[in-house]
Amino acid sequence: MTTPSESKAPATQPVPARPGRKLGPIADTVGSSHRAWLEHAREKYLASGLTLSELGLRVPLAKSKLSELLRGLGLYPRWEVIGRLSEVLGMQIIPLYRLWRQAALDARKSPEWVQRCSDKSALTAPQPNPPVAHEPFRRTVEGGYRRYAQAFLADAPCEAAVDDTFDILWLSWNSALASPDIRRYAWRILRATVLAKTPHLDGWPELVPAAFDTVAVRRPTRSSDPTEQLAESLELFRAIGRLPANLQDVMVLRHLCGNTVEETSALLGVPPPMVRSDERHARRIIFPPPESEGPIE
Repeated sequence: MTTPSESKAPATQPVPARPGRKLGPIADTVGSSHRAWLEHAREKYLASGLTLSELGLRVPLAKSKLSELLRGLGLYPRWEVIGRLSEVLGMQIIPLYRLWRQAALDARKSPEWVQRCSDKSALTAPQPNPPVAHEPFRRTVEGGYRRYAQAFLADAPCEAAVDDTFDILWLSWNSALASPDIRRYAWRILRATVLAKTPHLDGWPELVPAAFDTVAVRRPTRSSDPTEQLAESLELFRAIGRLPANLQDVMVLRHLCGNTVEETSALLGVPPPMVRSDERHARRIIFPPPESEGPIE
């Protein structure tokens, strides 16, 4: 669902198959911020109809190096290359640069290295503002996004995840407008960005380290013993972390962040009855009812 003031983006036409070898997948070692801008660059490249050879003439970069860049292989690329790539492929330079910078820092590049790479860029020229509806949307949901991220991440990674989310949303705004509901589209970006930065244990996200700053630990529990209260909280956090994605999000928003059903519905972009249904389902998984002892004879 889009608001009345938001027009749908035009449908994209299929791009004819290009000659040459198919572009390989993104490397598994690529971090979340790097992957965010890289996926967008790959989408723009594939939609452009250019071959790697043709793109290499415009960037300029050798075909083999372009292939590595678009797969996240080799050394992390300097901004001069990515800035030129953004001009050729028509990417928004400001959110692209911020994601590139965050990914560089995540890759342990020094702030001095980042600055040296940016000195000769076009960033000093006047830059376009975000789409008209982007900032009002951000103001509406940013607080809820931050509380959700805080259930998984410490302060600095939390802020980075939220900022990355809105930069990715800016880069893909036309796709967001074309989606059935901008809120659901944006939430998928937030969830993927947060979980990519979240430590995992046995394949499951760990809520325990960050979740102790949430409202759940300030609520009364079944026990008055502090040790038992701690054990209950640990058990709850681990159980929520092992729920399916939709149930997990509802439980985090409702019980760790303290959102109402209506607030949770607005953030997720789903109807309130679905929030209530997912919450009931999650509760049955976390707190299964006792087994029936059968009829009394």
